[in-house]
Formats: sequence, structure tokens, C-alpha cells
Amino acid sequence: MVTVAQLETDPHPTLAQVRPIGWIEALNSWVVTSRALALAVLRDPDTFTVDDPRFSTAQVVGPSMLSLDGGPHKAHRDPFESPFTLAETRRRFTGPVQQTVDELMAALKQPSDLRTALAGPLSVAVVALSLGLPPASASTVLDWYTAISTSVSGVSAGHPITAEGTAAFAELHKHVAAGIDSADSLIATAAHAGLGVDEVVANAAVLMFGGIETTEGMITNALWHLLSHRDQLDLVLADPSLLPNAMEESLRLEPAAAVVDRYATRDIDLAGTKIRRGDMVTVSLAGAGRDPEVFESPDKFDVRRANARRHLAFASGPHICLGMHLTRLETLTALEAVVRLPGLQLAADSPPPTGLVFRKPTALNVSWDE
Repeated sequence: MVTVAQLETDPHPTLAQVRPIGWIEALNSWVVTSRALALAVLRDPDTFTVDDPRFSTAQVVGPSMLSLDGGPHKAHRDPFESPFTLAETRRRFTGPVQQTVDELMAALKQPSDLRTALAGPLSVAVVALSLGLPPASASTVLDWYTAISTSVSGVSAGHPITAEGTAAFAELHKHVAAGIDSADSLIATAAHAGLGVDEVVANAAVLMFGGIETTEGMITNALWHLLSHRDQLDLVLADPSLLPNAMEESLRLEPAAAVVDRYATRDIDLAGTKIRRGDMVTVSLAGAGRDPEVFESPDKFDVRRANARRHLAFASGPHICLGMHLTRLETLTALEAVVRLPGLQLAADSPPPTGLVFRKPTALNVSWDE
């Protein structure tokens, strides 16, 4: 019997065993682990929807682009599409991201946990900027995020919404609403495109989740992979043009968001498996990234892998990650700065990535030559 603890620690052997799809009792869900089947589910929101009362985030922050499908989803997401294009992301964020990374790197002290000293503060600062809040409020944003995400996690486990989560969301609501008239923030753009205040705030909360949790995980996982595979780091140091592909290869092996949930709207046969209406269908983005039909030697970290970008770390279909260009920009900027540290080494006791839904090392302890 597979346990939740096993899936949190090392899910990959189990995911390989159930490929392309299998029932995992511990999750009370069908789990899709092949890339082709994952794409089929993610690209068919009419059959596999997010719009279900069990969806925990919606219970805490209200309906948003994350928890709606069809016309309502389009209405919530479209106002944010333009600000998050590749060109707009580069225009808005290249300078601030570089400046934040430079400041955080200058403040590093030996030894250092790069998750809490670099990856976390960078992702929080960029979210604060995108929400139109002043940089000084980054710590406040982190407090809101912690309270709201804890409440969401509790709801997923069957617990009621916490008072702390409700209070934090009320504070977020107040500050986002006050910033709607800001000149160049993403929420201002969305509000002016026709979303109401409550809708803007709900989507701002969703952006906060994605912008903090998955970006922190993406940076930390990429550094862990490089520092755990010295031969691959040496290849990158000898040829820095390999660094973007190394980032994609890390996303393939350990996507920061390992799974996304969908709910079947009708009875359907999926790869010979009978899915019933109402069944939860969990798409394992981690499993899809290690599909041996797509990736040769799928468990190997290879910075020169030609098809590394075929991972599904940002999902696919109508719910593909809105901020993928921004999180790539943040991660690559951070990696470029860190790998330049002379004699950079991972501490022997630094843990590997863990987590059921969001996977990352709990710490990334490093030292380097002064």
C-alpha cells in the first residue's frame, strides 16, 4: 500500500509503476503519469474540470482563473494575459529582478541557506512589485501568503478555513483594492480591463500563490540539481550557454508544482481505465516529466538533454501557467549569480526535494570561497 509519506519523500518509483494511469488509494484519486495522457486531460476542460466544490483554493479566496473553466475562466484570465507576455515580462521585470538578485547576493553570509536567503525573498519581492505594492511591504506579503496558503492546505485536508487565513485575505483585499488605480501594476491593468474588485483580488491571491511557492521551488530545485551533480555543474561553468537548458532539465525532473487536480464531468474511458463522473483525476506533472517514451534515461539529470523543454512543469491547455515567463526570468537571473560564486559547494546534510503537491528542498545549505 502506497502511503502519502512515500509520495512526499520519493514519488517517482510509484509514478513509474502506475504509468500511464492508476488508482492511488492514499490520494483517493486516479493519477495520470504519462506525458501524452497528461496532455489529453489538461487540454480537455469540458471533461476534466477544475470547477468543483472540492477545489480548496476557491473556498478560501473565491472564484478565480485557477478554479473556473469555460467562459468564466476566460473572463478572469484574459485581462492578465497581456501583462504576462514574454515581451511585457521583460519590459516590466528584467531591471527590478536583476537589482533584487544583486542586493540579495551582496547580503549573503557564509554559510548560507539559499532557499531562505535568495529564492524566497526574490519571489516575494517580485510578487509585491507585480501587485503594485511598495518593496518594503514584501515581508507583509509573505505573512499574508503564509496564512492564506496554510488555510488552503487545511481545507484540502478537510479542516475549516482558519481565522488567520480569513484575516490575511481581508488585508490583501484592502491593499489590492487600494492599488487598483496604480499606473503600471498588473492588478490595475486587470481592473481597467473590466474585472470587479473582488475578482481582481481573488486572482491577485492566485498570482501570489504561484509567484511565491513555485518560483521559490523552481530556483531551489535547479540549484540543488546542479550542486548535487558536480559533473553537470562543471559543464555549465565551462559553457554558460547551457544554463537555460539546465533550468529546463531541473523542471523536467522535479517541477515545483508536482501535481494538478481535475474532476471528471462524465464517465469516460481513459487509456483503458474507466473513469466515473465526479472522480478526481490527478495529473502528475512530475510523472509526465519522467515518461520513458519521451525522455531517454528519464531519471538522469543531463544539462545537454535536447528535449528538456518538453516537460509539463507549467501544465498545458487553458490553465497553462500565466507567469511562466516571469518565473523563468527570476530563476535564470538567480542561477547566473549563484553559479559564479567561487568554490560553491552543497553542505553534506542539505536535504533533497520533498513534498506531495509542491516539491523543493526545505533548505539549500551552501558554502563558497571568499
